[in-house]
Amino acid sequence: MFEVTDPLPGEVLADLSRLRSALDNDENGGVPAKALDRNLLVATWNIRAFGDLTEKWESAEDDSPKRDLHSQLCIAEIVSRFDVIAIQEARDNLKALRHLIHALGPNWGLSLTDVSEGAPGNGERMAFLFDTRRVQLSGLACEIVVPQEQLDRIESGALRKQFARTPYAVSFRAGDKTFILITLHVLYGENEEERLPELKAIAEWLAQWARDINSWDHNLIALGDFNIDRKGDALHDAFVSTGLDIPPHLQEVPRTIFSDPEKPELNKFYDQIAWFTGRNNLPALSLQYAHGGYFDFTKAALTSRGLTKAQLSWRISDHYPLWVEFSTRE
Repeated sequence: MFEVTDPLPGEVLADLSRLRSALDNDENGGVPAKALDRNLLVATWNIRAFGDLTEKWESAEDDSPKRDLHSQLCIAEIVSRFDVIAIQEARDNLKALRHLIHALGPNWGLSLTDVSEGAPGNGERMAFLFDTRRVQLSGLACEIVVPQEQLDRIESGALRKQFARTPYAVSFRAGDKTFILITLHVLYGENEEERLPELKAIAEWLAQWARDINSWDHNLIALGDFNIDRKGDALHDAFVSTGLDIPPHLQEVPRTIFSDPEKPELNKFYDQIAWFTGRNNLPALSLQYAHGGYFDFTKAALTSRGLTKAQLSWRISDHYPLWVEFSTRE
């Protein structure tokens, strides 16, 4: 049995070198470098079925799960490029998450929820990983519960019960800036009508909270897997209805590895990072947005194995990580 901290086989070292080169190339699909007192990098990533792990460098055909230590180190390399990242689909089994923390090293912190019970919760947790050299917890950590009065409303598309996977909010501090990240994995359901109540409820809840916390000079950012199909559909419109805005650089980028670059109009809009910009008299984010994007790991991770995208999705993920960069210079 091996661990991610063991000496690496040659093929793993070579593969990680290719991945690092791709990540370093921020002008061609990579991720901007961390710069002391100059930027803040915030990301979200739905890591498919992020629970158990096969403790081999390369999983065999009959191994379950398919995610192995080589795959785990690829995930760690990507995560390490951000200052704080929200993770969806962390599971009740914490083996993969523990190995990820070990691979990242002692300068990384973790904040996560307990398991979402019940079939709709899918045994999932919400998690944040953060580089403690650049970001610190600033005190708040809470799960969001919808007030009974909101559940009792009688109108089309209103939420009738609590979230299947409770949204998770944590406050962080970077230099003299304080910000609250709220992550959510919206229930997919049988159709988009089943997703609409959760999206409307979180948008309304965030708008109310933004008004309440403005006096504390806190920034509020929503991020996660919102399972929005298309820009401009009913789900997207509900998400932005109270004043949340999605930065322009993220408007058209693909969210999943199965997106077809030849048919961008069919791309899903699942993962989001959004904040208030002053619309509807809501306080605008005081952090200075610089840029945003995604990282296509399919071109650089595990390339020596000849995997199909479906096979790669069980080893790394079916979703791309989505990120934004803020300038921290005055």
